Amino acid sequence: MPLIRNGTYAEDAFASVADDAALPPGGAVVSLARFKKERETLLARNAPLGVRLRSDESPEALGEDVQRLSLVVLEFPKFRDGRAFSWARMLRTRLGFGGEIRATGDFLYDQLAYMTRVGFDAFEVSEKITPELFQRALGEMRFVYQPSADGHRTIVQLRQATSLSEP
Repeated sequence: MPLIRNGTYAEDAFASVADDAALPPGGAVVSLARFKKERETLLARNAPLGVRLRSDESPEALGEDVQRLSLVVLEFPKFRDGRAFSWARMLRTRLGFGGEIRATGDFLYDQLAYMTRVGFDAFEVSEKITPELFQRALGEMRFVYQPSADGHRTIVQLRQATSLSEP
C-alpha cells in the first residue's frame, strides 16, 4: 500500500515484522505483544522502532516507553471502529507523543480530515487515494466545532474573537 506523509507519497523506512520473524537492520514495526515480550532488546537496538496497536489496545499500555518510539501504527479494522481516533488524540495530547502516528486498515476518504485533526500524520492508503485527493479531503473542512490536537481555533473561539474586535 502506498504511504502518504506530509501530503505526498513517501518511502516507508519501517518494515512490519511478524512476532516470530527476525528483525531487519533498519526501522521495524512490531506488535504490542512482541514489544512487551522483548522490550529490553528492542529498545537497545540502534534503529528506529515502531509499535503497531490493534483498535482494542490502548497506547497507555506503552507507558513511558512511548517517548522512545519513532512510530505508532494504529489499525482501523473497519471504518466504523473509531477507537483509533481516540488513541491518536491520546498519544498527542495526554501522552505527548511527538513521533509519527500512522493509520492503516479500513478507513474512508471522508475521515482523512478528522484523522489529521486528532494527530495522524501518515496514512497507508489504497491506490485510489492519490496525494491530490488527500489534499482535497483536508481542504473540505475549514471550520470546526470541537477542539482537537491540531490546535485549530473552533467556531466558538472565532466568534468570540470577532465579537471582541467589533466596536
